[in-house]
Amino acid sequence: MTMSHQDSRAVSKGAVLVINCGSSSVKFALISGETELPLITGLVERVGSPEAELSWKLDGSKQSKLLPGADLVESLNEVIAVLPDGVDVTAVGHRVVHGAEEFSGSVMITDAVMEALDRCTPLAPLHNPANIAGIRASQEVFPGLPQVGVFDTAFHQTLPQHAYLYPVPYEWYTEHGVRRYGFHGTSHRFVAGETARRLGKDLNELSVVVAHLGNGCSACAVENGESADTTMGITPLEGLVMGTRSGDVDPSMHAFIANALGWDLDRVMTALNKESGLLGLSGESNDMRTLVAAAEAGSDRARIAIEVFAYRLAKSIMGLTAALSKLDAIVFTGGIGENSSGVRARALEHLKVLGVRVDSRLNEQNGDERNGRITEEGCPLCLVVATNEELMIARETLTVIAS
Repeated sequence: MTMSHQDSRAVSKGAVLVINCGSSSVKFALISGETELPLITGLVERVGSPEAELSWKLDGSKQSKLLPGADLVESLNEVIAVLPDGVDVTAVGHRVVHGAEEFSGSVMITDAVMEALDRCTPLAPLHNPANIAGIRASQEVFPGLPQVGVFDTAFHQTLPQHAYLYPVPYEWYTEHGVRRYGFHGTSHRFVAGETARRLGKDLNELSVVVAHLGNGCSACAVENGESADTTMGITPLEGLVMGTRSGDVDPSMHAFIANALGWDLDRVMTALNKESGLLGLSGESNDMRTLVAAAEAGSDRARIAIEVFAYRLAKSIMGLTAALSKLDAIVFTGGIGENSSGVRARALEHLKVLGVRVDSRLNEQNGDERNGRITEEGCPLCLVVATNEELMIARETLTVIAS
């Protein structure tokens, strides 16, 4: 494997190593700059523990290797060892969850950028420290390569003030950064662009609502290629029902539950982030596939969890149309959005006021082959479009180092 920092004329021929560091995991993909296809994908799980393990997929085959006690640097060195030979790695692109108002686009990692990332940490204490640790480890392992930060929040920096400000004391915003930031921006941006391509429309003239539905869920109104509003807020807890996150709840619930159960604020927040959503409602699982099977087997709580999920989604989609000049399409993406025909159908049943009519056959096959359509002809267009955040990060990384 060859590593070099080439000039912009040769950038497109190299590959980008995309890294997404969590608190105990490293997800990675090596993306060809020429074909935009993944050359290898993989995951290091349980970093730092005796059960640490590297798994990867190369040339269609899956392999794994135990890495007992391996820390981040050691894990990344093990990743290097399994990368395909003869590939020119041009740069490393990092997913960073929270860039606050510091970053409105992807940037080359510098000392000043790292200082700014530290300033953003109070807004994302669960995510940014892991992202920062991943960048520092990558700088140690790949000292000769440019490192680029791609932010989940950057796409939403185009929100107008009336969309991002909360109706709270204004000083909370000016002094503490309390505002809507939004997340999943890399996914929303990719899917909006792919939707424009499939429909043969100019992205700068497209108005869509994108629903990114996985364990984490958010929806976004994209107007003329820019984020106009989104459901997640100052943190990824706000908005839609998610796997373990509650989404929108009455803020006074915190005080009510604290008094009722004798909990402190941290315990309440843990419950809302890790014990709520689909898991909390069903009492069974945060996995939609498990809940669909349970509902079909007669579980009433699983059925209710799915219904709440679908209704809240429809309600948010309808609300986001207020940010659009027109509605070209409603687009489903993410693990649930791309694969759960029943959830899509149930959510769209709540949008009859828009005239949406689901084509059952197309919905069951997760969209037609031409553009992913799941609705009947002559009614508002609803599509299934697969997201590809790793490719979007690779594209952003090549753009940054070329400029």
